[in-house]
Amino acid sequence: MSSIEKAQQRHARRQYVEATHASVVAAGILMAAGGWAGLVWLITNHLPDVPGRWMFFALLHIALTGTALPLVRYLNKRFSRQRGLFIEPGVLVRQATWFGILGTSCAWLLIPRLLSFPLALVLFFALVGIEIMLRIRERTQWHPE
Repeated sequence: MSSIEKAQQRHARRQYVEATHASVVAAGILMAAGGWAGLVWLITNHLPDVPGRWMFFALLHIALTGTALPLVRYLNKRFSRQRGLFIEPGVLVRQATWFGILGTSCAWLLIPRLLSFPLALVLFFALVGIEIMLRIRERTQWHPE
C-alpha cells in the first residue's frame, strides 16, 4: 500500500470519526437540555414522594451524562494518541455514563447522609479502574482493518 493510499484512508477515517463524534456530542447536548429541564420541572411541580424520587434520579443521570459527553469528547481528543482517531463513539458514551453513575450514586448516598469525601473518592477511583480495565481489554482484541 502506497503512502498516498494510507493518507487517503487516514483522511477518510478522520472524517468518519469527526462525524460520529459530532453526532454523539449533539445527542449529549439534547440529553443535557432535556435532563436539566426535566429536573427543574420535577423540583418545582412535584411532591417528594417515592415515584418522584426515582424520576429525580433518572433525570439526574440523563442530565449528568449529557453534560459530560462534550467534556469527555474534548478530553479524549486532547489527551489520547492520534487526537482521538481510534476512539469509538460507544466509548465516549460509556465514559460519560460513568460520570452520570457517580453523580447519581453520590446524590443517592446524600439522602441517608452516608456520603463523605473519602467514600466519593473510592467510588470515583473504582469507576476509573473499571474503565481502565475495559480500555485495556478493548486494546488487546484484534480488529482486522
